[in-house]
Amino acid sequence: MTETGSEWWRTAVIYQIYPRSFVDSDGDGVGDLRGALSRIDHLADLGIDAVWFSPFMPSPQKDAGYDVSDYRDIDPIFGTLDDFDAFLAAAHERGIRVIVDLVPNHTSDQHAWFQEALAAEPGSPERERYIFADGKGKKGNRPPNNWPSFFGGSAWTRVTNEDGTPGQWYLHLFDSSQPDLNWQNPVVKEEFRSILRFWLDRGVDGFRIDVAHGLVKDPELPDHIIAKKGAMGGLGNEAPYLAQPGVHEIYRDWRKLLEEYDGDRALCAEAWLPTLEQVALWVRPDEMHQAFNMSYLGTPWKAPRIREVIDHSLEVFGSVGAPSTWVLSNHDVIRHPSRLTLPPSKQHSGVGPESRYQPKPEREGPVGRAATTVMLGLPGSAYLFQGEELGLPEVINISREQRRDPRFLRTDGKDVGRDGCRVPLPWSADGATFGFNDTDQSWLPIPEEWGSYARDEQADDPSSTLSLYRELLRLRREYNLGQGSLEWIKGVENNVVAYRNGDVIVVANLGARPVVPPAGKVIARSGELGIDGSLPKDHAIWIEATD
Repeated sequence: MTETGSEWWRTAVIYQIYPRSFVDSDGDGVGDLRGALSRIDHLADLGIDAVWFSPFMPSPQKDAGYDVSDYRDIDPIFGTLDDFDAFLAAAHERGIRVIVDLVPNHTSDQHAWFQEALAAEPGSPERERYIFADGKGKKGNRPPNNWPSFFGGSAWTRVTNEDGTPGQWYLHLFDSSQPDLNWQNPVVKEEFRSILRFWLDRGVDGFRIDVAHGLVKDPELPDHIIAKKGAMGGLGNEAPYLAQPGVHEIYRDWRKLLEEYDGDRALCAEAWLPTLEQVALWVRPDEMHQAFNMSYLGTPWKAPRIREVIDHSLEVFGSVGAPSTWVLSNHDVIRHPSRLTLPPSKQHSGVGPESRYQPKPEREGPVGRAATTVMLGLPGSAYLFQGEELGLPEVINISREQRRDPRFLRTDGKDVGRDGCRVPLPWSADGATFGFNDTDQSWLPIPEEWGSYARDEQADDPSSTLSLYRELLRLRREYNLGQGSLEWIKGVENNVVAYRNGDVIVVANLGARPVVPPAGKVIARSGELGIDGSLPKDHAIWIEATD
């Protein structure tokens, strides 16, 4: 592993494991930690620097583990603490750091604290750990305010008293099974300091913080006045339940706590905010180390837009001394090979068999590979989502009966949800589940055609997507691109993205016509070049600079 003081998080390539869909060791249809351990050498061979585990803590699994009932253990469906310790040790032996997902905005309604709150009286210490409020109207039969749930409907649910009468309402920005914690309460703050220490003492290298912008709410619980159409509004700082100033005090405290430990432990913020300037507030020198660059993730496959967001990102994050943390795919969005072939206005919602706009299969492979080739050449840190190294597209044809996402269930299918990017990985070309396990069980159906994407089909093929990822990561490290700087190549067509980072020139053609790249030795390419050496549409290359 990199030595203490290296600030490894500034340049690291971090691989997200969505554990229920990675590898299933016991055949129950759900991936687990022992399965992940069995593929540790795949991760080492790929050339990543760290792993981020999506939630594996005890949970009723109403929201795939983002509804935590115990923050200091492993859910039995994923294994045990011993299994986690074994993975951690094996990763560290291979120079791979391990980041775990922490969900501090809300708990499961099955968490002991919430069960105690339901049994307690209004105004009690037990209820003060959450956000309970009386309803509006003479009988309190209307929610305390108009705040919406991100999963559809109201963000408030009314409880029933022991005598059967209607009681107070509790806040849940997500599913009703995910009550929001009250971060004005010192008891909540101290509990999470203890939780952080529990995992740091085990040796984890950092935390990805779920809904990092949502912990603190306006204590007056005012209605959310939605901005008029055409104005900036909806989910930004103006929402009284997001991006409140008090969150920064929490993360300054956590930063000090992490600095008590050796090894440069890191915090990464999931903060969906309208502007990069707002996101940069989370990564000032005394707060978090990284924040996902959701603006980059949300940028369509248009050269001017990509150039603009790269420039803006480097300027804004650089102004606070933080790296830009690039990302194209994760467990919440359409996989980028599919997403980037959709119209720009349709890239932020799910896609299912009945969706009007569908990805273009003939472009998914080229676009996905080219987009990654552009991203991994950029200075800073980068996140990869499991399976993208295999070129996996979004799974569209999942029936209503097979879907599991609460966004789909709470909206009666109006929101297609995120199941399409969460389908288990194919490891071998044969078998009912393509090596995900040794049975025919899978919590989401795996498409029959996915045998062609299997790792064993790609491992020895120099033209495969897996080989491309391995080569890009090897060269990224060899040329020290994470610590580099960006200089745009002048004189290129408007539909071309071309920049230099150190000794590497990156060129991508997003236009319809082939383009002639700069002269030089091609050290990586996302696909075949033209006979004349030209760069076709939806292709990208790395060239070794000659000076």
